[in-house]
Amino acid sequence: MLGLRVAVAASGALLAPLAATAEAAQTNVAVAANFNEPAKQIAALFKQKTGHDAILSFGASGAFLAQITHEAPFQVFLSADQDRPKAAIDAGLAVPESLFTYAIGKLVLWSKVIDVTKGDEALKAGAFAKISIANPNAAPYGTSAIETMKALGVYDALRGKIVQGSNIAQAFQFVDTRNAEVGFVALSQLFSATEGTRWEVPQNLYTPIRQDAVLLKKGAADEASKAFLEFLKGPEARAVIEKFGYGLD
Repeated sequence: MLGLRVAVAASGALLAPLAATAEAAQTNVAVAANFNEPAKQIAALFKQKTGHDAILSFGASGAFLAQITHEAPFQVFLSADQDRPKAAIDAGLAVPESLFTYAIGKLVLWSKVIDVTKGDEALKAGAFAKISIANPNAAPYGTSAIETMKALGVYDALRGKIVQGSNIAQAFQFVDTRNAEVGFVALSQLFSATEGTRWEVPQNLYTPIRQDAVLLKKGAADEASKAFLEFLKGPEARAVIEKFGYGLD
């Protein structure tokens, strides 16, 4: 099943006039769930500047790769890792020279129930019944969560308490609704959060979450798709990405 689709457009008052030779079009973009809010803002700015619509679908990177392999109608892929875009290239489904890192993600331990400001101590104490992570087979942030627990020597003690979301958005929802007392989420998801405590996981505890974008073969001849990737590299998009707490190359 395809991820949730969202058409993002700027308000009429913000639209810049299109160049006389430009023709508004649309691109279908598969977006890793951690990048939900930044992608919406970037798509609105993209619409404002170019007139093109970016139709956004959100989900787990692994699930998107499977969909792309089975002819899903995506033209751009914004993954939460480097492996899936490379796999798309290796399978002949993406344009190799279009590949680049658009963001470097950061992992956070978050709770609305217990104090996790000293996250390593909270994990070692294990004073909770459930800990939420994204499915590590489909979502890179889930892999990073397991790496972190193993690096701290708490994985074996906590593995029976783990509940998995299908993607990082669902892992976040489990904590947000208190169905899990604590969970590993993306820093970007806490941009507007006012409740709870958090611990930004030291980046030496997990492999850097380098998030790559790639133009899919279905968008290779599509001007809106190519324009969206170029816009993603530009200063306006990078400002949004940085605002949400991601690192940049």
